[in-house]
Amino acid sequence: MLDKLLREPLLHFILIGAALFIIYDLTNEASLDEGERIVITEDDIDRLISLWEMKWKRLPTETELQGLVDSQIREEVLYREALAMGLDKDDTIVRRRMAQKVEFISDNIAEQAEPSDEQLNAYLEANLEKFEIAGQVSFRHVYLNLDQRGATIEQDADRLLTKLTEENSIDYHSMGDPFMFGNRHDSLTLAGVARLFGSDFAEQLFPLQPGQWQGPLTSAYGLHLVRIDNVVEPSRPSLETVRDRVRQEWATEERKRINDTFYEQLRSRYEIIIEPAEVQSTTALSTGMQQQDQTMRNNKSEE
Repeated sequence: MLDKLLREPLLHFILIGAALFIIYDLTNEASLDEGERIVITEDDIDRLISLWEMKWKRLPTETELQGLVDSQIREEVLYREALAMGLDKDDTIVRRRMAQKVEFISDNIAEQAEPSDEQLNAYLEANLEKFEIAGQVSFRHVYLNLDQRGATIEQDADRLLTKLTEENSIDYHSMGDPFMFGNRHDSLTLAGVARLFGSDFAEQLFPLQPGQWQGPLTSAYGLHLVRIDNVVEPSRPSLETVRDRVRQEWATEERKRINDTFYEQLRSRYEIIIEPAEVQSTTALSTGMQQQDQTMRNNKSEE
């Protein structure tokens, strides 16, 4: 019976907990002052009520509110005891969380900044590639299937191009091979063309002048004779049409700038020392690994 009791995990937990608090009492020289108080202010209660209302869409009852206050007191008691016991030290999760809370302060500062139209226009001008209205192209094409035509495909392309150029009234739909996406495409952006035909084809297509049959252009499917019907050049949007996007991008960069500045100001208050022994140890380890790797390669070459 005693052996079974000694093997119980719950008993181990209780004994470890008791030992922890005994050690804490023996080592903690500074006892809590009798006057130390936990004060739950009216603002605290209002905050608890607001959080409850946001979650449950109603006000808490008197009993529920008392439970919220009791939970707040319990959390504060355990938090203070944890600090007094030094449980916040050397804890990666706690360190990371506290560091994040400091960063939140910087984020809140950045969020207060409201850009003027002058700032947004300047940002738009400096980052025009992010916001410009993409150019578009409308074109028709005659497709030649590489798998079907093989070595004669280029000769076939030259012959069909001559025919298309010389006979203005010819029906291009009846020429070439069937293409899964059709023979006419309207108002496609560079990305749209690349999505259907591949990026190489799109880069060949957009520089072409409209009004005449040209090619052949190469895609992953084969060769294409193309005729540009219309081209819409890329254009700079007005601030009003992209205001929300510009402000979002500006705010993101401004937040990063403020956070970096905030961190540098905090960092300047500290003397940063990187002990040479650690650097030497890391260098020696890296050198040793390189030497070991070279030895293994030499041995393998000898074999």
